[in-house]
Amino acid sequence: MAAPVLVFSAGTIFLTLASLVKVLKSIMKTRMEVYLTRALGGNALVGLLMGLVVTATIQSSSVTTSLLVPLGAAGIPKVYQAYPITLGANVGTTITALLASLAVSGVNAQAGVQIALVHTLFNVVGICVLYPYGPLRKFPIRAAKWLARVAIKSRAWAIAYVLVQFYVLPALLIYVIKLFS
Repeated sequence: MAAPVLVFSAGTIFLTLASLVKVLKSIMKTRMEVYLTRALGGNALVGLLMGLVVTATIQSSSVTTSLLVPLGAAGIPKVYQAYPITLGANVGTTITALLASLAVSGVNAQAGVQIALVHTLFNVVGICVLYPYGPLRKFPIRAAKWLARVAIKSRAWAIAYVLVQFYVLPALLIYVIKLFS
């Protein structure tokens, strides 16, 4: 029973995304494309702020970045324009943690605020230190383009990448840490 539901769910997701891309392409061929392209232009700060504001408003960096996928498939924005939006979304998601920490009272309230601030500062400082330096800024973009080319040629390589990156390497790190602790 679980397998048919899984297949149906995955099929529905792919069909929905394909439909969303088709609709966005038709919408973006109008003035909206001009406005979005002009807003993002080459100005990374605008993209960063856009990602931050949208994510802080809807309190979900996943939704913000997930919206970029079909927009990117429609050709808007380009990868170099989506990158600052994603960084802004990462900072925007810390707003949720900050708001939650401010709602806590009691003995451990200060610790909650401190943790939320560490989360925020980690993201902000990381962007301020790494983004301005051209080669470091270009590395994720080049890596994403290369991985996309590999994924388009072979879905098996894309699946292997996800499995290794998000399951094998973390499991290996956990094993090594336990081995030496």
